Amino acid sequence: MDTIERIKADVGDAMRAGEKDRVGALRLVISELQKAAKDGGGDDLAVLRRERKRRLEAASAYRDAGRDDLAAGEESEAELISGYLPAELSEEELRAIVERAVRESGAESAKDMGVAMKQAMEAVDGRADGKRVSGLVRASLQG
Repeated sequence: MDTIERIKADVGDAMRAGEKDRVGALRLVISELQKAAKDGGGDDLAVLRRERKRRLEAASAYRDAGRDDLAAGEESEAELISGYLPAELSEEELRAIVERAVRESGAESAKDMGVAMKQAMEAVDGRADGKRVSGLVRASLQG
């Protein structure tokens, strides 16, 4: 079962359970997935990551504005979307991938960070945030 079908089934379950917030969030995700498929960008995982990132950024903005109630809603939606993404890499797994990418890319200094990042991000395959990867690559090249 592909991602859209799985989410549609979950919408039905949420509707039967009377979870209006969950239904709304899932419908928005389905809409974004369908829009991406129509536009030719049919990578479901990339769409889900983008939507999760949007929710987390919105939650941060709401928190900064003192609207913890709205931030909690956004974080809840981000967590819901995370359930459809592959599990995040542990710190040890990510560190090993970054070290291998730096070694195999031949990167030696901060000037070579782009090459190492490209290789690391391909190996990570969306299972870790780019900021985490960037921080580890930078630390590896500096030290």
